[in-house]
Amino acid sequence: MKIYDWPTGPYPARVRIALAEKNLRSQVQFVLVDLYKGEHKKPEFLAKNYSGTLPVLELDDGTFIGECTAITEYLDALDGAPTLTGRTPREKGVIHMMSKRAELELLDPISVYFHHATPGLGPHVEIYQNPEWGFRQRDKALRGMHYFDGILKSQPFVTGEAFTMADITVIGGLIFAGLLKVPVPEECEALSAWYARMQERPSVKNRITMSEPAKASG
Repeated sequence: MKIYDWPTGPYPARVRIALAEKNLRSQVQFVLVDLYKGEHKKPEFLAKNYSGTLPVLELDDGTFIGECTAITEYLDALDGAPTLTGRTPREKGVIHMMSKRAELELLDPISVYFHHATPGLGPHVEIYQNPEWGFRQRDKALRGMHYFDGILKSQPFVTGEAFTMADITVIGGLIFAGLLKVPVPEECEALSAWYARMQERPSVKNRITMSEPAKASG
């Protein structure tokens, strides 16, 4: 399998963490796509992923799978023992709900802030910017942090007692926020403590280099 990504990207981080949690690093080859050169918007890449976003998984039969949730779903099912996307209908429903909330309320708003209210990927990529919209989305992301802080006050992980795709999505949002110097509000103590703990997981700590096998921990 091949994964087209940008090593430090927050969205690629989601798939890299999933790969490490599933101990699948040895089964993939990473292919660099330079975001700052706009390679993800060029015809050669758009032929692989119409939306022009990273990451993309290429299977050995030539199938391309885009979208972090879809890629994680595929990787999680490979061994027949899903740990990230749920085993039971209830687990699957809750995990997907919370992962989508993490996208809508945290990760995607931070992305909009990046592309509209900062230099983003530069003038050759950022053809249109609306700073007011970007700052509004930054504020939405901060509200999202408060929401997840409330969730994590009463349980160790985003969906309860186990690390799942939903946790990975929130981690992606906080990685992005950190890159943009958007701190977790001081009053969000539960979220801050959770994130500090998540950063000690080998899958998160080694996500850029993918240099060591990273086994799931509690």
